[in-house]
Amino acid sequence: MTGAPASAAGGTGRRPAPGAKLGAAAVNQASLWNIANILTMIRLVLVPGFVMLLLADGGYDPVWRALAWAAFAVAMITDIFDGHLARTYNLVTDFGKIADPIADKAIMGSALVCLSLLGDLPWWVTGVILGRELGITLMRFWVIRYGVIPASRGGKLKTLAQGTAVGMYVLALTGPLATMRFWVMAVAVILTVVTGLDYIRQAVVLKRKGLAAERAAQ
Repeated sequence: MTGAPASAAGGTGRRPAPGAKLGAAAVNQASLWNIANILTMIRLVLVPGFVMLLLADGGYDPVWRALAWAAFAVAMITDIFDGHLARTYNLVTDFGKIADPIADKAIMGSALVCLSLLGDLPWWVTGVILGRELGITLMRFWVIRYGVIPASRGGKLKTLAQGTAVGMYVLALTGPLATMRFWVMAVAVILTVVTGLDYIRQAVVLKRKGLAAERAAQ
């Protein structure tokens, strides 16, 4: 026994250097500003700009509609890349988990509502798509304690169909293209309903398995 303090003997009792906690906090905060989150922020910022462009000059000017389509297309592209970059390069953050789905629903929801306000899209279509998205979001909270339902191929096709259909409606299309967008939207609505019902089925199965596991563990 030398009686030497632990800090002198082995350093196990050494207090962190002044500013060490501050440095760690700075590192954690810096992680917020990664490329995936920046793309998500860009998508959020694009929402009000997209709405203003779509409704500019009464909402029927082809030039403004083309600019609105460009903003919508950029938002859809960032939606593809931000999630991929976050998963590939381990850039997943709490901010991204919250902001990404909000940005997705904000851009799609604003487009649908504006198109219905302009009379280009029936309100029931907007109601079906937004109702499905809201319902699935609530469903996630309902089963989150039992697990996470992974994105399905049908869900990805639904997102692609919705983005394509809404983009075609944003453009001032005429003739055969205007007819085509009707059928693309019909496919999007069908996929929206079918994938929503499948998600409910998976959520019910997941919750039943979770409850069974809890009862078995008691």
